[in-house]
Amino acid sequence: MIKIFTRLIATELHLNEHAVENTLKLLDEGCTIPFISRYRKERTGGLDEVQITAISDRVERLKEIAHRKETIVKTITEQEKMTPELQQRISDCWDATTLEDIYLPYKPRRRTRAQVARERGLEPLAQLLMLQREPHPAETAKRFVKGDVTNTAEALKGAQDIIAEQVSEDERNRNSVRAAFRREAFIVSKVVKAKKDTDEAQKYSDYFDWEEPLKRCSSHRLLAMRRGEEEGVLRVSITIEDDDAIARLKRSLPPTPSHEGRACRRLLEEAVEDGYKRLLLPSIETEFAALSKQRADEEAINVFAQNLRQLLLSAPLGQKRVMGIDPGFRTGCKVVCLDAQGNLLHHEAIFPHPPINHRMQATVHLQQMLADYHIEAIAIGNGTASRETRAFVEDVLSSTQHPAPTTYVVSEDGASVYSASKVARDEFPDEDVTVRGAVSIGRRLMDPLAELVKIDPKSIGVGQYQHDVDQTKLKHSLDHVVESCVNSVGVNLNTASQHLLTYVSGLGPVLAQNIVDYRREHGAFTSRAQLKKVPRLGPAAYQQSAGFLRIPEAKNPLDNSAVHPESYAIVEQMAKDNDCTVADLISNKEKRAAIDIKKYVTADVGMPTLTDIMHELEKPGRDPREQIEEFEFDDSVQTIDDLQEGMELPGIVTNITNFGAFVDIGVHQDGLVHVSQLADRYVSDPTQVVRLHQHVRVRVMAVDLRRKRISLSMKGLNKT
Repeated sequence: MIKIFTRLIATELHLNEHAVENTLKLLDEGCTIPFISRYRKERTGGLDEVQITAISDRVERLKEIAHRKETIVKTITEQEKMTPELQQRISDCWDATTLEDIYLPYKPRRRTRAQVARERGLEPLAQLLMLQREPHPAETAKRFVKGDVTNTAEALKGAQDIIAEQVSEDERNRNSVRAAFRREAFIVSKVVKAKKDTDEAQKYSDYFDWEEPLKRCSSHRLLAMRRGEEEGVLRVSITIEDDDAIARLKRSLPPTPSHEGRACRRLLEEAVEDGYKRLLLPSIETEFAALSKQRADEEAINVFAQNLRQLLLSAPLGQKRVMGIDPGFRTGCKVVCLDAQGNLLHHEAIFPHPPINHRMQATVHLQQMLADYHIEAIAIGNGTASRETRAFVEDVLSSTQHPAPTTYVVSEDGASVYSASKVARDEFPDEDVTVRGAVSIGRRLMDPLAELVKIDPKSIGVGQYQHDVDQTKLKHSLDHVVESCVNSVGVNLNTASQHLLTYVSGLGPVLAQNIVDYRREHGAFTSRAQLKKVPRLGPAAYQQSAGFLRIPEAKNPLDNSAVHPESYAIVEQMAKDNDCTVADLISNKEKRAAIDIKKYVTADVGMPTLTDIMHELEKPGRDPREQIEEFEFDDSVQTIDDLQEGMELPGIVTNITNFGAFVDIGVHQDGLVHVSQLADRYVSDPTQVVRLHQHVRVRVMAVDLRRKRISLSMKGLNKT
């Protein structure tokens, strides 16, 4: 089977068959995608994570089809209807839709009108009508008036029911109607009249009377319509020109052999029309509704995955002493002080804002905390009272001795979800949710990746209709993204939480917890080899995980690099050949330049691995993420009422969709930069122009106060 899968996948993805076959073997051996892409380039021909993920997804889909084939063959065989030709067709078929079409005539189902007619003995009459040789069908039908069939009209109607079902199950007919749907189908949305004037319906007002070609319907519009349909506000259908489709089906009927068959022809054409409207059309419409939803899901999931990757790889501040502030008015601002490792040192609430307005007291307390805990940076959540809190903090810092800590505004999305989660309760069993939320805000500044992996990605606020798409596919995609990001950055073995370690290649929740328990009992790891002493962490898990784990103070400097332990001997030989230590190779550019890596090529180790080793020796353990930047909103704009058309303002990209980007301009309501307003050129993909958390300049185009919608433009304001 692997040969068949290899050929099919290589053809579909336009990849080398040998590379695909080796990748499938590595996946079957239990290797992870990050491990294969990073450490098995010789076997895969240098395939990247995206290509390997595509191979993995395709092989799972083919396995599902293979399993479905077994069920179909078993069912048809039990009916004693299997033929060598049918068996071969099923064996050769790897398209799910075609496979179901082949199976349709044999598929067990509830009693249909055609099945009832067959039980009444009317199938021979249907066959006679199909031959179109009976000049008087009603006379012929008299021979079948017996038993449950009480008259000729009933006999003819039963025969037509059989023909209608045959028409609807014929592969050519189904493909003909499918082709029409692909060419000319329209998606139509109408408002349910009883809901039109309700408040909940207004967000769907664009789709109260909407029609467009299905093939041009974007993912976000289709998902919006389907959500409106789910909520009972809209009625959505997919249609084609029925008369044209019926005419094509009638033309596909066998020609009438003589003038005498005209009466039969009329009955046949009536059966065709009935089969189309009652059986074939609903079936294909359901199929295209599912296919269009599937495509929209895939597009939305892809957008979500790209956003999540950018968010997880956001610039970290690093190990600094941080103050985290969860701002608020009535409930006050919850303040936490963290050490450079993110451990909670102190927390308290201050009330600098109305209605309590203890500004002086809050100032004194804030200054005391800054001094007592040697705070180096301040993270302020971007929710309610964020701008007011930042202004207060900046005012306090202006009277503080320099250098004052730098202030950053941090996204709060998902902080409340984290604070109420089991992960947070395990970390801070004695603290309430407000303290946990403030800690999360502070830690997000230090290391967004380490903190955000604790939160369900759907709660982070960077998706598009994430609750409307296929949840299994969404989770599968997002888990891949998290795993990819964690392993591309690498994980400090001695400071990583159990949750972060879970996503390291080859580990998982149990081994991650075992590592934390071992670390707690035996102290910090001093070498990667020590991992082998962790309970249940066997050779396979060690091979998959070791290269992605870092030990900054390790005796062997390679333990703090992406060089895999299986390649240590190569580096040691390089050092020996150059009469120096491994540490010398890392610190001395000239010694590295003197190495001829071709000398170290073997049957198992090729140029790709050796090139990666040399890059890693140049900057061992390098963090691929960018440096963090400061940002400030325009002080003259505080609320949506302050906005005027034509204003140019600074903003932060908070979410990217396939129709544009949402930008926070500091008025507690994000504005939309439509894809057509992102640049002075045509933009097909917003991610070509913007990235999550990018600092941009925008121009206010329009403000809808009633619906709280802000239209923005970036044209002519940013380098793209």
